[in-house]
Amino acid sequence: MIRLTFALSTAALLAACSGMKTMDTAMPMQAYDQSRLPASVQVPAGHRVAMETRGVGEITYECRVRAAGGHEWVFAGPKAELMDRGGKRVGRYWGPPATWENADGSKITGTQVAVAPASAGSIPFQLVKADPAMGMGAMTGVSYVQRVDTRGGVAPAAPCGGANVGARQVVNYQADYIFYKPA
Repeated sequence: MIRLTFALSTAALLAACSGMKTMDTAMPMQAYDQSRLPASVQVPAGHRVAMETRGVGEITYECRVRAAGGHEWVFAGPKAELMDRGGKRVGRYWGPPATWENADGSKITGTQVAVAPASAGSIPFQLVKADPAMGMGAMTGVSYVQRVDTRGGVAPAAPCGGANVGARQVVNYQADYIFYKPA
């Protein structure tokens, strides 16, 4: 009796799933809402969203001597895992230089075009002009990368002075990275 109930339950589940539509990955994504962002970090017209990811990782800062005197925490580099909107790992991000690599092996670097303030305690929004991709894959043809919805990642509050020059501190951060291609 238990086997028959299990078999009927499994058959019902399979029948229900067979009627479900799967997401067509070839369908273009809707444009990311640029109106929510400061004008300086908006992607120029003529580009469309190609991929949306969430980067979760850390930023390393190093205590250094300032050219004008004194000391400060200086950005040394990021390291993050890139996940799609469903939480699946699709790549990674590191630097310097800032490099976004898809799980298919294609990757890009880029040049910062602009930044804009984010909420207190978070690294700024950013617009990056992408260099031509290395390798064929998801990063091929990417023209811009936006960093938005940032959380954390600012320089440490710990003292930086002569006694700890060269010391490194790691802070956690999260940000959405939106990749664009020409429309």
